[in-house]
Amino acid sequence: MVQAFRGVGKSWITGAYAVWRLWREYTLTGKVSMNVVVVSASKGRSDAQTAFMLRLIDEMPLLKPLKPKNSQRRSMVGFDVGPSTIAQTPSVVSIGITGQLTGHRADLVIPDDIETPGNSQTQHMREQLAEKVKEFDALLKPEGGEIVYLGTPQTEDSLYTHLRARGYEIRIWPARFPDEKRMAAYGDSLAPAIDVKVRKSRHLVNTTTEPTRFTDLDLSERELSYGAGGFDLQFMLDTRVSDADRYPLKLRDLITYNLMPDEAPERMIWNAQKVLEKIPNVGMAGDRIFEGYIPEQTQYRKYETKVMFIDPSGRGKDETGYCVLGLLHGYIFLLDSGGVPGYEDADLIKLCEIAKTYGVDRVVPEDDYGDGMFTKLLRPHLKTIFPVVIEEPPKQRQQKELRIIQTLKPLMQQHRLVVNQSLFQQDYDSTLHRAPEEQNRYRLFYQMSRVTSQRNCLIHDDRLDVLAMGCAYLSDRISKRVEDAVKRSKDKEITANIRKFLRDPSGGLISASKEPRRKKRTMMGW
Repeated sequence: MVQAFRGVGKSWITGAYAVWRLWREYTLTGKVSMNVVVVSASKGRSDAQTAFMLRLIDEMPLLKPLKPKNSQRRSMVGFDVGPSTIAQTPSVVSIGITGQLTGHRADLVIPDDIETPGNSQTQHMREQLAEKVKEFDALLKPEGGEIVYLGTPQTEDSLYTHLRARGYEIRIWPARFPDEKRMAAYGDSLAPAIDVKVRKSRHLVNTTTEPTRFTDLDLSERELSYGAGGFDLQFMLDTRVSDADRYPLKLRDLITYNLMPDEAPERMIWNAQKVLEKIPNVGMAGDRIFEGYIPEQTQYRKYETKVMFIDPSGRGKDETGYCVLGLLHGYIFLLDSGGVPGYEDADLIKLCEIAKTYGVDRVVPEDDYGDGMFTKLLRPHLKTIFPVVIEEPPKQRQQKELRIIQTLKPLMQQHRLVVNQSLFQQDYDSTLHRAPEEQNRYRLFYQMSRVTSQRNCLIHDDRLDVLAMGCAYLSDRISKRVEDAVKRSKDKEITANIRKFLRDPSGGLISASKEPRRKKRTMMGW
């Protein structure tokens, strides 16, 4: 397995290596019985590799004996080399990962970028891909052969991270020289050329390993573009998820249930016994989504309040994120969530229609841009469609990632955040119109499971940020209500004591203490 950052030339070199293997057999035996199978996530990608190999043969004088004869197969899909023996399978053939692998035989199998954002987004997709690649072993001829994986990880639970356990030797070529922590994570998989250099010259740490391809400035710009997490995967080939504190928000801590827009159960119990398998799970490896449990004789009550929160898009490709939250007996219920492109009338009208659908008590936009411009744009539409109070949230000064984690982590770990079950499918479907590599970045539950305390760890966080804003707003109300309840309880006890004393000055007072006070001390106290 060769894991290397994009653009370093791993496909070019491996294609040349395959042609060299064909030429070498010809020079040793005068004929070629070797077969090469190139597999990619898409048929077009594997065809491009086959076409590249055929062009090498056509243009290099040394390889002239390998040119296909007029009677032999010659195409991007597959071709024979001149001295090849008669066989049903071409000397070189290209196949898509979902194509027909059965029936082919190979001395060399090249799985080239078989993992893509489109086929590794969910746990179910990753499991399907892991089963599919097991067929590569069956392609090898009985006398032995070689499988050479090429690729960059697309997810923290990448297929490539499991290859070592299946007997593959791995070489990792990161875009920057790694520090000691990353080197420990790579182990003996780090490319020796990089390992030796960085051990001899520690000043190289975090500088580019291939300045002719990427300068330090190039890499810094790409890190901003991909986000810290995406850059770690695509350029540093770092898939570590063992540090529990690195990704503190787990989908398994959520309670999920089919919620109603007007009322909710008084009490809900987190239930790790019922795993929801059929809904798309974009969380980390091993993370699960559980359906909540409602105890018997639990009554349904109307929400104490329902609020819609909106986070206007900043710039570039950011969304205007929104969520609708309900509050009941200390539970926060996520009824709806999503994003709209920006500030167009159609987007504003859609937000107003959502507020009307759920009959929210108020709308809370985080309007930090343009001196309240978003609120001014939204207000006329709300007045027409669904007149409701618009309220400003408290200003936030803390680093965004830390604020999100500190708000959501205690709620989720105490199982106080209840998510409408249909939201998982809705959130997944809402980004299918985007390019495959961008789809997960906009999804709420992907953002939730990938946020870290590192600044700019997510390239998009609009849906998660607005959820954290709403939970912080309602959590403040919960804490204030608890404080008010404690104060009311104390006031009630004091009032009862006063009334008791006025009725019977010689009697004892009502006290919360289990050990009664002596009458004399009680009277002196009053």
